[in-house]
Amino acid sequence: MAMPVYKIKGVSKVYDKRIVLDNIDLEIDSGEIIGLIGASGSGKTTLLNIMIGFLKPEAGEVSFRSEHLIEGDTGSRGFKSVFKNNDELKKIIGMAAQTPSFYTTLTVRENLEYFGALYGLSNEVLRSNITTLINLMDLQGSEHKLAKNLSGGMQRRLDMACALIHDPKLLILDEPTADLDPLLRNHIWRLVRKINKRGTTIILASHHLSELELLCSRIAILKEGKMLAIGTPNEIKTRFSQNEEIHLETFPGNYEEIANIRSSEVSKHIAKIEDKGTKLVLYTSKPEMVLNALMRRLETLKETIVDLKVTKPSLDEIFINISGTDQYKAEEREEVEEKKKKKGSRLVREEKEDLEEKRENEEEDN
Repeated sequence: MAMPVYKIKGVSKVYDKRIVLDNIDLEIDSGEIIGLIGASGSGKTTLLNIMIGFLKPEAGEVSFRSEHLIEGDTGSRGFKSVFKNNDELKKIIGMAAQTPSFYTTLTVRENLEYFGALYGLSNEVLRSNITTLINLMDLQGSEHKLAKNLSGGMQRRLDMACALIHDPKLLILDEPTADLDPLLRNHIWRLVRKINKRGTTIILASHHLSELELLCSRIAILKEGKMLAIGTPNEIKTRFSQNEEIHLETFPGNYEEIANIRSSEVSKHIAKIEDKGTKLVLYTSKPEMVLNALMRRLETLKETIVDLKVTKPSLDEIFINISGTDQYKAEEREEVEEKKKKKGSRLVREEKEDLEEKRENEEEDN
């Protein structure tokens, strides 16, 4: 069983009377890659800044196990407060924020030397770490280039290298692939895996949920400042989705006719059918039953199966459903209120017209 190396207990943060984080509990296990996901404004960055001691919460405690993280440490077995032991924390933690921390007018090597000096590394250790990181982060041949002249992907790798220069045992990455194309994102994720395999525990905040699904051992979901769920990707999927997806590609692909399976006895077990053009996707809580009916349907229509797979919904779909629920309800409430206003305006207008008509009739009678 993995040992926790970081504990967040009952953390709350308030800005201008607005609750940004509400009683957050989270433990980080040694050697894992844990993903932190949430919509904009959910409190992800605030939580990360509290974890490194940059912000102090109104309530709660954040602590780290120094004995486990620092090799050879024979000190206390207990956890130490991030806020009372910040100097010690800095030695074992590295962070690459959304905004790069390197200096654009320094070269790659000069940046690494500068950040290494901040951590008080000896010349020998610094030279060794720089060589290791330049190779690890695929920055060979660019050591003497100014940071401002690097490509977006190389700048992101340099920023990660600066966060790793003191060989921290825990690395925090806040949106490391933001604004990068898919090819560069894949490169960053490969590097994250390499860093993790060297023994580094990684906390990863990102919006690319489908990629986190393949990368992270656990996922923590923040919603409106509250910890909505923590678990493996499969645990999250099981908790928030009762349906599985049947992805079907056939030839000649008469999906409109195939979709008429809705009229069969299994229709009550089919939540939704989507014609994606090149394939049909069926959402069902009883995939085995629906598959049997589907096979019979395909045989009747003389359709040949090109591809068939059964999967759980992706984290992207689940996240959209989770995040969109409240937004949908809010929009629904606004729509109801708007209808009430329109109805009220109509009633007022009709009442006014009735009064005017009554007045006109009275004047005619007089």
